[in-house]
Amino acid sequence: MKWFNHHTHSTFCDGSNPPVDYVKTALEQDFSVLGFSSHAPLPFENTFALRDDKVDEYRQTIRSLSYEYAGRLEIYLSMEIDYIPGVIEDFGYWIKRANLDYVIGGVHLLVPPDNERLWFIDGPKRETFDEGLMNLFGGDARLAVQTYFDQMNRMITEQAPDVIAHFDKIKMHNQERFFSVNDKWYLDMLFESLDLAKEKGCILEVNTRGIYKGRSNELFPNLTALKRVKELGIPVTISSDAHAPEDLSKEYPLAIKTLLEAGIAECMVFSYKGWKTIQVQ
Repeated sequence: MKWFNHHTHSTFCDGSNPPVDYVKTALEQDFSVLGFSSHAPLPFENTFALRDDKVDEYRQTIRSLSYEYAGRLEIYLSMEIDYIPGVIEDFGYWIKRANLDYVIGGVHLLVPPDNERLWFIDGPKRETFDEGLMNLFGGDARLAVQTYFDQMNRMITEQAPDVIAHFDKIKMHNQERFFSVNDKWYLDMLFESLDLAKEKGCILEVNTRGIYKGRSNELFPNLTALKRVKELGIPVTISSDAHAPEDLSKEYPLAIKTLLEAGIAECMVFSYKGWKTIQVQ
């Protein structure tokens, strides 16, 4: 099986290198498919998203690379779009404006109940997670997790992205400190979101970034969730969520091993004719 990655961040957002560097590394690693997925622009100051005035340049750069390397590597254009109720544009806006091949939807910023301040659950600092949990949710981990999955459910229902990014990322900085991913109430929420993903025909990303960055002891999602994914017949793909060229295939062997352990022997890869199924091996 040749490598592939649909979730890649370059210097157009919060990645470390220009897109061509990822292309060269992908060729060195015998990739067949590489998809770029800059964080879609947001209507407030931030340090990680594509700037609105750079959207056309981003589109033109990725399309030019796809023509330049045609026959050697399939290169596709996407965005990872943050779902923030009442804040973000409809996903269809970015699909049309940038003529995207596919869309990745994710939840990184939560809208707490009765609070105008957003809670950033991602990034390298555990302290940011802890501060938000305490100051915006009064330390109520169950309410925080419910807010995360409610927002995830709204994204799935209202936007139905092609791919759902790091499905259970709420667990990343928790590290089993405030709640357990084995708690029944947690699994009930997670399984409800999986049911919606199945209903809307979304692809679930098996994301390795938490492992190789040392921020999670498990893949997003973990083996328990993937066994449920198998039962429901939800399609999956593998992603490294690369922010540097050297990240492109990190922990892929672990992802493949975990998928097979869950009984999942196929995954989805994008192609010129749309999504196709390949064997996991």
